[in-house]
Amino acid sequence: MTPGRPVPPPLAKPLPDLSADAADTEGATGTADVTGTPGPRLAAAYGATASDSGLVPLTVARRSPKEDDVEIAIEFCGLCHSDVHATRGEWGSQNYPLVPGHEIVGRVSRVGSAVDDFTLGELVGVGCLVDSCRECDSCLDGLEQYCENGMTGTYGAKDRRNGDAITQGGYATSVVVDRRYVLHVPESLDPAAAAPLLCAGVTTYSPLRHFDVEEGDVVGVVGLGGLGHMAVKLAKAMGAEVKVFTTSESKFAAARELGADEVILSRDEAAMDAANRSIDVIIDTVAAPHDLNPYFRTLRVDGALFQLGLPSEKMPPVNPGALIRRRIAYAGSLIGGIAETQQMLDFCAEHGVTSDVEVVRADQLNDAYDRMVAGDVKYRFVLDTSTLGTPSERADA
Repeated sequence: MTPGRPVPPPLAKPLPDLSADAADTEGATGTADVTGTPGPRLAAAYGATASDSGLVPLTVARRSPKEDDVEIAIEFCGLCHSDVHATRGEWGSQNYPLVPGHEIVGRVSRVGSAVDDFTLGELVGVGCLVDSCRECDSCLDGLEQYCENGMTGTYGAKDRRNGDAITQGGYATSVVVDRRYVLHVPESLDPAAAAPLLCAGVTTYSPLRHFDVEEGDVVGVVGLGGLGHMAVKLAKAMGAEVKVFTTSESKFAAARELGADEVILSRDEAAMDAANRSIDVIIDTVAAPHDLNPYFRTLRVDGALFQLGLPSEKMPPVNPGALIRRRIAYAGSLIGGIAETQQMLDFCAEHGVTSDVEVVRADQLNDAYDRMVAGDVKYRFVLDTSTLGTPSERADA
């Protein structure tokens, strides 16, 4: 296996001068002619007004597309566990009201005058980021998620090119995004089942592709939730043998249904011993503290364990000897860049890979959040935005 990287996109414009004089100039020229009815629009949405408000109906203002912007009529938006943490203020203070959602699929409704790579009515997607500095080494390498000046998240982030307005996400009927951060979604993919690919899909695809997983390799997957089920599907599509680790025997049948070649009960010492030196790459999706050392023992020489789950509490210590004795790499990975996300979508279309989803209405969102926390979903919830209703006459955000 050799590390790999997708070809980065063409160099893009760096951040503009955001001084007062420059802002005045941008205000005079920033809004370009658009294909479609001009002017900003209001969008119906669901979001939080406080950490304990739950999700409630809101109206958000969407800017008129500038020359490089694409306006999207959202059809579906996946629910990610990070949406729960953000809206409930569990990852620090938030700017409310806050509309979550970074797994967006819809159709182009308007484009700016400089947009020639997207057409009206085209199926498109937006993932976890809507901007980056575009000039640091990471951005120029097509790794915008690691932007050295800070990427702009799809919700809850300051939009540096638009007056530091707080970005509002995809639990809404529309969104406007710079074309450089919009993805082409192949028409062969079911749009609802494709939505989680924009977060869970690329989050698991990226480390698998980084190590160039291919036929003959053995991939271990720890945890069988939203991320884990995508790791199984993608690794199988790449031709790998897949072993799923789980703490629950009740997950055995589900893992095999997804395509796992072997299921290992991780609390069974004999089963873990039998897996010794049998795996090339492990994708660890568990977001709760757990001991990694037993998993290191299942890796071959030059193996790697990628941790994708982000525990809120300290993990048990890693034994350096386990890494040293087999030249094992212990790494993390964060979503994917724009080029890699597009590569992932095209790969999924070629191999017929989508997420297993349960589509919910807007009035079911709070219940869906509670079920996510309880682990009661196979494997991702997706919001049908046609159930959001109509916007009010005034924007809440």
